Amino acid sequence: MSVISKRATIYFDPDLHRAVRLKAVNTNQSISDVVNDSLRAMLSEDEEDLAAFDETASDPLMTYEELLAKLKADGKI
Repeated sequence: MSVISKRATIYFDPDLHRAVRLKAVNTNQSISDVVNDSLRAMLSEDEEDLAAFDETASDPLMTYEELLAKLKADGKI
């Protein structure tokens, strides 16, 4: 099955455009490939962050003052 690409106009900061062009040339990729790979990596990080938040959602809440007291009691500050 073939993936149909969508076309979009993106306005780059001139320095970013220069950098992405150089990255594309040095990696033998198109600018579109470099941008798509970067977006995939960014969205994957977001997904990992959200999963980490979900894992700790049931952890008990602690105020800043309670945290400081615990650190002091444990000899960490």
